[in-house]
Amino acid sequence: MLREDGASDGVVVLRQGTTTVSYAPVTGVPSMAQVLEASGPDVLAALAAELPGWQISVPEQLGRQLVLAGARMVRHAATMHRDLRREPPPPQWAGQTPQAPLRLVPCDRPASALLPAQRQAYPPGHPDSFDGSDQQLLTEMVQPLLSGRVLGPVLDFSALVVDADDQVVAGLVANDFNGTAWIGDVFRRPGAAFAGLGGLLLRRALALAAAQGWPVMGLAVTVGNTAQQRYEKLGFTTTETSMKIVVS
Repeated sequence: MLREDGASDGVVVLRQGTTTVSYAPVTGVPSMAQVLEASGPDVLAALAAELPGWQISVPEQLGRQLVLAGARMVRHAATMHRDLRREPPPPQWAGQTPQAPLRLVPCDRPASALLPAQRQAYPPGHPDSFDGSDQQLLTEMVQPLLSGRVLGPVLDFSALVVDADDQVVAGLVANDFNGTAWIGDVFRRPGAAFAGLGGLLLRRALALAAAQGWPVMGLAVTVGNTAQQRYEKLGFTTTETSMKIVVS
C-alpha cells in the first residue's frame, strides 16, 4: 500500500491496487479521522491497515457498505443547518432568560464544572451516551470542545445556566467551525425544573448569531435522538448524514 502525506494540508492519500482513500486526522483529537474520498474494492482493508482502532467519519453510503463488510458503527449522525438570513429568528429570542433562581452566565468555566450536568444529560441508553469514565469524557470530549481544538473557537453567545448554588445545570457551546456558527453541544440536567432550558439556549443563540451577521447555524445530531425533531421546529433542516465507524 502506498501512503502519500501532504497531498494537501493535513490530508493523507492511501493507494492499494485500484483502491484509493484520502483522509484527514481530526486536529486535537487522538485516533479520529475523516474520510474525504474513497473508491475501489478494498476501502475497508486500506483503512484497517492504516487506522486500526480509530474512529473514522465517513459519508452514510460508504459507512453502510463498510459496516456490511465488517466495520463497527459507533455513531450515525445528521448534519443540520438553519438559514439566519432568509428566515431570521425573532430578535426578542436574544433576551430570553430562565426563571429564578436559575440564571445565565458566560461559558467561561473550566470543563470540570460542566461535566456533571453533561454526564447526566446523556445517561446510559441515550443515543449520545458516553461509555467511558468521567475522566475520559472530560479529556476526550468536553475539554477539546471548550478549548476550540475540535470545532474551532468558542463564540460569545455560548452560555451556561446555573442554579442557586452556582452549579451548572445546562449549557450551550457554540463554535466558529470553518466560518460557520456551529452548536458544538447543548445539554441540560434531567428533571422538570430544567425542562425547556435547551430550547431557550438554542433560541437565544440563533437570535444573537443572526444579530452578529452569521448567515447560517449548523449542528450535528445522532439519528434516533428525539432532539432532531425539536431542531426541526426551530427551522433546522437536514443537509447531510454520516457515520462514524471503527475498523480493526
